[in-house]
Amino acid sequence: MESHTMLSAQSRWRNAMADTFAMVVYCTVVNMLIEIFLSGMSFEQSLSSRLVAIPVNILIACPYGIYRDFFMRQARKMNNKGWTKTIADILAYVTFQSPVYAAILWVIGADWHQIVAAVSSNMVISMMMGAVYGYFLDYCRRLFKVTSYQQLKA
Repeated sequence: MESHTMLSAQSRWRNAMADTFAMVVYCTVVNMLIEIFLSGMSFEQSLSSRLVAIPVNILIACPYGIYRDFFMRQARKMNNKGWTKTIADILAYVTFQSPVYAAILWVIGADWHQIVAAVSSNMVISMMMGAVYGYFLDYCRRLFKVTSYQQLKA
C-alpha cells in the first residue's frame, strides 16, 4: 500500500511539473507574439506582461490541467474522434485562459483596447491553431512520464 501511495504522489508531482512547464513555455512564447505583433503592445509592455504571467502560470497550471482533463473525459464520453478532442481542447483553453490573460494585461497597465485586442486575438488564434496547446501539454506529460488523460478513469 505504501508503494502505491508513493507512486501516486510521484505521479502527481510529475503531472504538476509537466503542466507547469507546458503552461509557462507555451504562454510566454505565444502570448508575447500576440501582444507585440497583433495587439500593438511595445516589447517592454509584453515583457512586463510575460514576467507577471510566469508566477500566475505557475499557480494556474495544475488547476488548468485538471480543468482540461475534465473536458477531455467529457469529450471522450461523447465519442472518441479526434475532432471532439480538438473542440474540447479549444473550449477548455479559451474558457479558462481568457479571463486570466485579461487580468494579467490589466495589471501591467494595458489599456482597454489592447486588452480586448490581445484576448480576442488569443481566442481566435487558439481556435485557428486547433488544439496546439493541448498537444503540447500531452507532449510535455509524455516527456515527464505522466499517465495521459486517456489512461485515467473517467
